[in-house]
Amino acid sequence: MGNTSKYYGENGIHRVPLWRIGGFALNNTATNLYLMMMGYVSFYLMGFVGVAMVTASSFSMMMRIWDGVTDPFVGFLVDKTNGKFGKNRPFMIIGNAILCVSSFVLFHVTHKLPENTTLRFAFFVVVSAIYYLGYTCQCVVTKSAQSCMTNDPKQRPMFASFDGVYNTVLFALIGIVYANFANQYKDVGSYASTQFFHAIWVFTAIVSALFTAIAVFSIAPKDRPEFFGTGKPSKIGLKDYWETLKGNRAIQMLVVSASTDKLGAQARTSAVSVAMFACIAGSTLLQGKVNAVTTIPSCIITFAAISILATRLGQRKAMLVGSIGGLFTNALLALLWLFGDPTTMTSDPATGALNWGFFLTAYVILVVIYSGFQGISGNIVIPMTADCADYEVYRTGKYVPGLMGTLFSFVDKMVSSFAPMIAGVVFSMVGFKDHNPIEGDPVTRELLIGVVFLAYGVISIGLICNLIAMKFYPLTKEKMEEIQAEVAAIKAKAAQEA
Repeated sequence: MGNTSKYYGENGIHRVPLWRIGGFALNNTATNLYLMMMGYVSFYLMGFVGVAMVTASSFSMMMRIWDGVTDPFVGFLVDKTNGKFGKNRPFMIIGNAILCVSSFVLFHVTHKLPENTTLRFAFFVVVSAIYYLGYTCQCVVTKSAQSCMTNDPKQRPMFASFDGVYNTVLFALIGIVYANFANQYKDVGSYASTQFFHAIWVFTAIVSALFTAIAVFSIAPKDRPEFFGTGKPSKIGLKDYWETLKGNRAIQMLVVSASTDKLGAQARTSAVSVAMFACIAGSTLLQGKVNAVTTIPSCIITFAAISILATRLGQRKAMLVGSIGGLFTNALLALLWLFGDPTTMTSDPATGALNWGFFLTAYVILVVIYSGFQGISGNIVIPMTADCADYEVYRTGKYVPGLMGTLFSFVDKMVSSFAPMIAGVVFSMVGFKDHNPIEGDPVTRELLIGVVFLAYGVISIGLICNLIAMKFYPLTKEKMEEIQAEVAAIKAKAAQEA
């Protein structure tokens, strides 16, 4: 095993320096940057392609389904790959390159085509299909590489700790950066201007490439056969996808949990956030100011919650705690928006200056508390896929992390693909058929109820599904200790036969 042996302990447990887990977690952040940029695609489609609200929302659903369809194919390739540069790193680099180039074409070429809605929309769909192929390549690795990074049950959840903090910072930073871009180009169309989309593309492409480079460097020592489940390649065929999904109860329950969570999280699209702060609260810049206040405490509580609960209780119990707490805080946030006065959050809508009255204080406290619970339930599913992959080795003797990750992603994306359409349908039902709610639009009771449902209602349904799924999830902390011991025996046997 060369210089990798220093990371091995008794019972076949292998660890990795903590900083490498933190560095590799940036791979997910790199793809989330593109995911958030594409959250504004409905503004571009309605502003430059000429499609209606429901069509723009349906496009996002259609592309999400395509994204899911490509998952099994890419996962199959990952499991078949074991070259000079490892199993995972080639897909990270190729995926990010495709994302960069295809997204540039989407937002810099489409509006220069002849003013024909059908032509522009068809072009946008074709290039988007290529874009999502790159997205799949890089995303698959986030899950498939979990099992080779570490199999220590106390260290594995630390990925979720870093990922939760990164996502908290990312959502806060994007809110500030994008709102400032929109305000800067207010005179030429705000969120629906070529200048805005060029600015967010440049920001996304540079930062995502940097994060990808760090992630590639961080995983390099562990992207080797010595750290792959059985210690040797597994022969798999396409039929293994069906057999795994049919026989692996752990991945079945994790798919139910994660897909419904993702549906809820993505139902709160960028357009919903704009509707909450720019339209209902009355200031485009307000969201960025509020996020600036909540980011640091949210990061602290997210990191602490996952690090303490998941490492001590095990990942299954941590998911239960996060889901119950999330349900409670979501209910309070929904009541606050429905019966409070969000316009009191700012004393000056033009600048988004914060006004520390009851509403803003209560909102900030609840958001910080919710971030800890959501950090557990929303981020722990990624290292839990590694447990499912180890369970498959235990169950069948096959190490198929790409298959496991893509089975998870395929169903997850099929379900969550409906999120943008849900948002579009709700907006249409409350009177916004041709554009998303922005600052200056009339605020009706129907709009408020619709936005609260999208922001807090759909995710609460997902959290309830978590509780049901975890009741049947077999990988308790004690079961994982048994599994790791058995996997170590399988690996030792494979080493003797080599």
